[in-house]
Amino acid sequence: MTVRLKDFYADWCGPCKTQDPILEELESDYPDVNFEKVDVESEQEVANQYQVRSLPTLIVENDDGVVDRFVGVTQREDLEAALADAGA
Repeated sequence: MTVRLKDFYADWCGPCKTQDPILEELESDYPDVNFEKVDVESEQEVANQYQVRSLPTLIVENDDGVVDRFVGVTQREDLEAALADAGA
């Protein structure tokens, strides 16, 4: 099963910059998870598809669909729990 973590961000978003180091650590610790950064400025259609209204928004999904969704800066432990629920 494929597990993805989509990070919806914008370059001007301060909280997104706070989130980045947490995601970078997770990415190195979870090599089987596909980490995708989605710039809402240039990929507005994708942001609309996922109904992103605030930044950062993090979406954990697998082949069955969205498993969890986080809005705002999210702690590593919460993301790890969502990745585990998704099958990572």
